[in-house]
Amino acid sequence: MPSRRAFLALAASVALVTPALADGPHRLALQISDNDAEKMTAVLNVAANVARHYSDKGEDAEIQIVAFNAGLHMLRADTSPVKERVAGFSKSMPNVKFVACQNTIDSMAKREGKEIPVVENADRVPAGVVTLMELSSQGWTIVRP
Repeated sequence: MPSRRAFLALAASVALVTPALADGPHRLALQISDNDAEKMTAVLNVAANVARHYSDKGEDAEIQIVAFNAGLHMLRADTSPVKERVAGFSKSMPNVKFVACQNTIDSMAKREGKEIPVVENADRVPAGVVTLMELSSQGWTIVRP
């Protein structure tokens, strides 16, 4: 779990790039594009910390974790090192949404010669990077922990 100092530094850097919100929930998109269990854990920790921060303040937050390239392993039912924790998020943090890149799923399926199983609480989007671009243009803060 990242230290409190690391979390506060991340929060400060996010505050510098976050557009001002008039009304509505805080919106954060987290990118995972590496097949690295430590980075996957960091993404989940950031999501949990941000969700808890705003919940404690009585404010709403929407969080999307967008997985593409090698980071898709986070959401693969057969290879995810954090599969149990991802499943737990749907029960304990319904404001956190998991998004899997269909382009990456298709590429992996072609390379591996098999269907790629994705965890059941992940939505699929045509392209993960495009999703991040669209979220950014809608005022979401994009972070790659």
